[in-house]
Amino acid sequence: SEAAQAQTMGFQTEAKQLLHLMIHSMYSNPDIFLRELISNASDAVDKLRFEALENPSLYEDDPDLVVRIDIDSEANTITISDNGIGMSRDEAITNLGTIARSGTAEFLGSLSGDQKSDSQLIGQFGVGFYSGFLVADKITVETRRAGAASSEGVSWSCDGEAEFTVETIERSERGTSVILHLKDDAKDYANDWRLRSLVKKYSDHIAVPVEMLEQLPPQEDDEKDKEETVPQYERVNSATALWTRPRNDIKDEEYQEFYKHISHDFQDAMHWSHNRVEGKLDYTSLVYIPAHAPYDLYNRDVARGLKLYIQRTFIMDDAEQFLPLYLRFIKGVVDCADLPLNVSREILQSSPAVDSIRGALIKRVLDMLETLAKEKPEEYLTIWETFGAVLKEGPGEDFANRERIAGLLRFSSTRSDDSLVSLSDYVAAMKPDQDKIYYLVGDSESAARNSAYLEIFRKKGIEVLIMFDRIDEWTMSHLQEFDGKTLQDISRGELDLGKLADDESEDDSADKAEDSDAVIGKIKTALGERVADVRTTSRLTESPACLVLGADEMGAQMRKIMEAAGQALPASKPVLEVNAEHVLIQRLRDESDDAKTEDLVGLLYDQAALSAGEQLDNPALFVKRLNRLLFEA
Repeated sequence: SEAAQAQTMGFQTEAKQLLHLMIHSMYSNPDIFLRELISNASDAVDKLRFEALENPSLYEDDPDLVVRIDIDSEANTITISDNGIGMSRDEAITNLGTIARSGTAEFLGSLSGDQKSDSQLIGQFGVGFYSGFLVADKITVETRRAGAASSEGVSWSCDGEAEFTVETIERSERGTSVILHLKDDAKDYANDWRLRSLVKKYSDHIAVPVEMLEQLPPQEDDEKDKEETVPQYERVNSATALWTRPRNDIKDEEYQEFYKHISHDFQDAMHWSHNRVEGKLDYTSLVYIPAHAPYDLYNRDVARGLKLYIQRTFIMDDAEQFLPLYLRFIKGVVDCADLPLNVSREILQSSPAVDSIRGALIKRVLDMLETLAKEKPEEYLTIWETFGAVLKEGPGEDFANRERIAGLLRFSSTRSDDSLVSLSDYVAAMKPDQDKIYYLVGDSESAARNSAYLEIFRKKGIEVLIMFDRIDEWTMSHLQEFDGKTLQDISRGELDLGKLADDESEDDSADKAEDSDAVIGKIKTALGERVADVRTTSRLTESPACLVLGADEMGAQMRKIMEAAGQALPASKPVLEVNAEHVLIQRLRDESDDAKTEDLVGLLYDQAALSAGEQLDNPALFVKRLNRLLFEA
């Protein structure tokens, strides 16, 4: 039949690029090919075990699940076989010839050509199967899906070029065999002792037995003649699920290798927490903080979550119900004895047991982060630089833990140009009469640090937190207080410095108020409907004016995000605050020519808008007015 004939097909473009990177030795450590292929085989066994819960006939009279490694030193091949779920022809084409993941093209676009940094990026992407090309110049995959007829076997082969060949073959056993035809410079991998030591090093913790042919003692010639012994396989790894072992029996290296197995990461994890809980609920969790972000960290729709096992039976890969989205960078497993084996995502969504485990796991992760922040601040700062923007989603998503998450946030501050401070650091350094935590959100760090809103705070030596991430304004809208202190955005509402304000004599301030009323009236008349109000301010010491939003109005940063998402927003009118002491305001007070007054007020308003990071409605008019003023000067 047509399907049985060999069919040559091209790789999807992205797969071709990754293949090219692999073959040109992206990794400094080719040993990892074995770990990746055993990991894939173990996943295939897990998937069969899971599907067989509903359909036991998939076992086909072969219930002992196993991964086997065979060496043919004459043919120079290594074969990694499993009797797991296997693949149909279509699945082989899809799984081996394309990388069915959103974001692949952007991921490849971010590769720089610098081998060292690219190999780390590619590790984040996790391209297990292609790592076979680190040691092989040709790979043949023979497979049959569990439950399919033996005539529906599939052979897939590729010599590392742009194409692969697929044909239908006869295959009696279910599962998959990956046959690596070793490159000339990788022939020393076809060595029993070497492969055994790699299995022990990288795959000892895998819960499936990994077997190799038993090493028989050398026989005398007369013994050989008596009887040909049938080769026996023996287990090479310990094949116990790592998380089920007591913590003090597990070495750090074993924890790290297990992390690489579940995450397909190539770097060590930064930190982990392994816990067994017995009582009303019975479960074990092992959660890891990675050392770097996956390429798709900011895509909130990508499947992610913990691997779920129920009584050591694999159930699902991305059980997102156990951790909230702001902790989506956490990797790990949870093994629960109290959930039914036929659990679905829908059941997980509404299960009190899952809610309880979720609450405990969030606490566990926050504990881990707090301990690092306290005991290893340098390490914590690395985590913050990598995952901080995602943690900032927490205050809006997790009301119960809002204060704890707030304690983990780090900010730039006017105290220093290069070090970050926590809210606790800020509170500890507050002035004796200070009762608020002051912050400012800007478009960029330099815009915020040079903002007019900071003038009075600089003069009085009051620290202000500087924020410039896209998400900052959204985060702060969910954080009204910390440690009993109100958080105040210094660009909104009327500024109340409380006991930190200047003490002026009442007579003095009454005179000033009368003086400024006249100029305020002029400005209001000139600006008309463009502003909600005009008032004098104490927040400026050098600038003539600034624009201030109402205390409950949406800020510029949030407005830009909403508009970019296609949301139409009602126009908001700012308040113009003026520094009555400034020479420009005094000049305006004494100006009697209406045209010049209008020019001066227009410039004052536009300057304040530019200073706040806004775009001008009429840049040409601004330039004309400025030129008129310069010409006159």
